[in-house]
Amino acid sequence: MGGELETIGIAEARSALAWWLEAGVDVAVQEEPRDWLKPAPPRSAAPTAEPAPQPNIAPPSHETLAELQGWLASSMQLPLVSATARRVLPSGPENAAIMLLSEAPTMDDFAAGQPIGGEAWALTKRMLAAIKIPAEQAYSANLSCLHLPGTKMSPEEREACAEIVNVFDLLIPYQYSEQDRRAGYFFGKDRRGQLHRVPLMTVSIGVVTNERRHFTHAAQVSELATEMKSYAKTLPGSVYSIDRRTDSQPGGVTRISGSPKAVRAGDLS
Repeated sequence: MGGELETIGIAEARSALAWWLEAGVDVAVQEEPRDWLKPAPPRSAAPTAEPAPQPNIAPPSHETLAELQGWLASSMQLPLVSATARRVLPSGPENAAIMLLSEAPTMDDFAAGQPIGGEAWALTKRMLAAIKIPAEQAYSANLSCLHLPGTKMSPEEREACAEIVNVFDLLIPYQYSEQDRRAGYFFGKDRRGQLHRVPLMTVSIGVVTNERRHFTHAAQVSELATEMKSYAKTLPGSVYSIDRRTDSQPGGVTRISGSPKAVRAGDLS
């Protein structure tokens, strides 16, 4: 047999294989004969796509303010609603001289049982008096009537943080010898066997709320809590640090505010 040996490159080989595949040759050697003239089987119908779930929002079909109030009080079709959700309903006369619209209810609002409560309501009444409108003639409502836990830290929640660090500092010394407690440290060895002075154990707590921020995923909360804990560890002793920054304020000024006993609470704001 004669002839010249001709080599081809990878690109040419791929082109040749693609041509054979397009022609229907998908195997080099087939054990069973193939009927190339047999009609292709009909394609099965594409699976019907499931209808998109309807959003958990339904507009009220009521004509009076009283019916709307009833719908807000009992509807399970409100955004973020749950069986245990606490609601703060709009209040005020139907033909009010002015309407006040506030954000989601805070703890003060829920405690007062109205859309605007606490110090904010006291300021609102003074503002209404300045424009000659009695407070009882104003109709107030929230963007959402649902009070979501965590919108604002209450004094009780802050005291709970302080109690944790206080109790920790009270009990942790008993895990050390009297000599170490007096010195405020003990000597320990690292992995290389070198001796180091190790301070007594403290606790650092990072606190994150949605009072000034908006979260769309649990990972965002976890990442921010880790950041606040790292910040708390830079402060001496046992502390809790509260993130008081907003979404539009990535940086901030460090502020340490006092709390009961010897606890120092770091607020990053």
